[in-house]
Amino acid sequence: MLKPLLKILILAISFLFMTACSSVYDKHVQWQTIKPNTFPVLTAIGTAPISLQKSANKTQRMLMAMNASKLSAYAELAEQVYGQQIIGSTRMANLLIENQSLKSSVQGVIRGAKVVASYPVGDTYTTELSLNFEDVFALYETQQRRKEIKSIDYF
Repeated sequence: MLKPLLKILILAISFLFMTACSSVYDKHVQWQTIKPNTFPVLTAIGTAPISLQKSANKTQRMLMAMNASKLSAYAELAEQVYGQQIIGSTRMANLLIENQSLKSSVQGVIRGAKVVASYPVGDTYTTELSLNFEDVFALYETQQRRKEIKSIDYF
């Protein structure tokens, strides 16, 4: 009767020592930010027709073309950063192509782009954008704080 009770007591004491030893040590982790060696600079050009804008007022058509060309340039930057998704389909019947279609889409967030130039060229309005990834890195660093372990000190 005494032997099983003694075994249980020894197991319980050894379990307490094992768990106590593992919680004695604590640690402090230091983090450091990793900065890439080089940063690319992307450029994009967007254009929009002035006369095809839907307004009777010439000044308003110009402003609408300015905005459209800027959006076009941003779409081109998004293509360069995130890529372009192409979806294609072909329908055949009796070994003849009945219908063929392609769809493309771009989706992404562009932060830190700067307008380099914006000017009319004939009947089109052109906007040039520049995206320096050093600026993008600084923006994301302040928002996400992505870091790696610098050192770990155990106490």
